[in-house]
Amino acid sequence: MECTVTWTGAAGTRSHMGFVAETGSGHVLTMDGAPDEAKPENGGSNLAARPMETVLAGTGGCTAYDVVLILKRGRHDVRGCSVKLTTERASTDPKVFTQIHMHFKVTGRGMPAAAVERAIAMSHEKYCSASIMLAKTAAITTSFELAEA
Repeated sequence: MECTVTWTGAAGTRSHMGFVAETGSGHVLTMDGAPDEAKPENGGSNLAARPMETVLAGTGGCTAYDVVLILKRGRHDVRGCSVKLTTERASTDPKVFTQIHMHFKVTGRGMPAAAVERAIAMSHEKYCSASIMLAKTAAITTSFELAEA
């Protein structure tokens, strides 16, 4: 796996802290920093997601992928899955995530809550590389709700 990240904030551009990531699979992701009122030259222009937001989004995608796949492999009729991630970060550098809560909303037909609970646990204990890495610095908690389709 590879990715090339290029700074797009050269002199004369709109964003001082913009970046474009080109993934090994051929996709492009843009990132930008928050505006810095005290030092505008150090801030971004709020034109794209923050880099740490992309870490969080990737983690959500990784675990949701696992949950759907585990449920499908268990022959459950899963129709929808979303996960809302909320975090707390350290107050000093490096401002790592210290707490992450993931709330899953799973929709399906006749799906037992125990199957959803098991899929979430399996993702976090065995399959989701991103959340397993983040668990080295953050306490990760989960919850879920199940809706009938």
